[in-house]
Amino acid sequence: MTAERAEGVVRAVVVSDGRLLLVPEQGGWGLPSGTPQPAETLQATAARVVYELTGYLVDGTEALDQGDADGGTTILCRLLTEAPSDGGRLTPDQLRWATAEQVVDTPLSPPVHHYLQGHTPPI
Repeated sequence: MTAERAEGVVRAVVVSDGRLLLVPEQGGWGLPSGTPQPAETLQATAARVVYELTGYLVDGTEALDQGDADGGTTILCRLLTEAPSDGGRLTPDQLRWATAEQVVDTPLSPPVHHYLQGHTPPI
């Protein structure tokens, strides 16, 4: 794994028990995302954003895609806690855990959809 300085929007893919973590965004649901702080790596940005939004601790492990249409990067994250802390801006009832079939129409990059097909069981 290479630690690269984050630029643009960083999106986090968090999968647990075959379900993808989604947060509300304008017009629907999307991946937890945010912009990097100075000198922050892609992995650190993804982990920070997930924690700040949801309260879940994650470990950013690898890039699923990099330099997409908006210059952002999507980072695969491993869930480290079973339940969120009280530190997230969103409450647990504002979060959604969805299967690959449930996110077919969600605007996710092709590498994310491909990853989900191999890592989430069918309904």
